[in-house]
Amino acid sequence: MNCFYHPDKAAVGLCKYCQRGLCVECASVIDDVLACQSRHEDEVHQLEQLTARNLFQSKRVASGYMRNATFYGLVGVVFAGFGLWQLKWLGLQAVVFIMLGGFLLYAAAANYFEGRKHK
Repeated sequence: MNCFYHPDKAAVGLCKYCQRGLCVECASVIDDVLACQSRHEDEVHQLEQLTARNLFQSKRVASGYMRNATFYGLVGVVFAGFGLWQLKWLGLQAVVFIMLGGFLLYAAAANYFEGRKHK
């Protein structure tokens, strides 16, 4: 591949913003990626900042899902356990507790697997 601005020279990489081939003279290194010198340096810097913020936010979202999974799991176990313990005394009310516990355990599993997607 040749440089977009100097077709007689070999390209050393692509501009992150416009994806054009760049030679050594036309390339500018911004945040460890290439940009068209004096053309797309600001845009590439903004793209890199946006990418870094998105990665940070993704990690925060993952920790929120894991925190929810832990809470729902613990409360689900408590509800289901209480329902099983009271099954012969409360009857239908105990079944409701067991169902709520099952639903909370399902929510815990859903949050856990969703949180794993964001790591």
